[in-house]
Amino acid sequence: MTWFISPAHAEDAAPAPASTVVPPAPTETHTEVGHEAGGKAVFPPFDTQKFPSQILWYVVFFGLLYLLMKRVLVPRLTTIVEGRAQRISGDLEEAQRLRVESDKALGTYEKALADAKSSAHAIAQSSTDEAKATATKQRADIEASLVAKLETAEARIGEIKAKALGDVNAIAEEAAAAVVAALSGQQPSQEEVAKAVSAVAAK
Repeated sequence: MTWFISPAHAEDAAPAPASTVVPPAPTETHTEVGHEAGGKAVFPPFDTQKFPSQILWYVVFFGLLYLLMKRVLVPRLTTIVEGRAQRISGDLEEAQRLRVESDKALGTYEKALADAKSSAHAIAQSSTDEAKATATKQRADIEASLVAKLETAEARIGEIKAKALGDVNAIAEEAAAAVVAALSGQQPSQEEVAKAVSAVAAK
């Protein structure tokens, strides 16, 4: 399809002429070759010609570092250490104070406990003594009441026995008098019958 390209377009699309390469000048080539032939390049920190400037910069750097540590870091660290030391000292003092208070409280508690035990023992002993005294008194009162009742009962029994014996003697005298009268046909005297009944009762 090249027959559709116009002559003007062909001129525009024609390739540009190749640029000419200019060779380097002989003097420049000689200089570069001479520099490479002079030897290897030295590492700057190991270059003896730069030692004075390096030492100067070291002195400046470490001087600034020393001033920074002296003016800023060391005072700040000193303040922090002193603050912590004061805090630790305060904590130790507070712990010692609390320990003393706890020892006092423990001593007070032990004393109160001992007093309570002693008081409880005294109260128990007093209550025991009072209970024993009350029991002894009640026992004595009961024994006295029983003795009085026993004496009253014995007296009453004696009276009843005497009365019963009196009635028995009277009945025996009447029966004896009736028997004698029936056997002998004569009525015996009351005194004789009483003597006879008393003699038989005494046996």
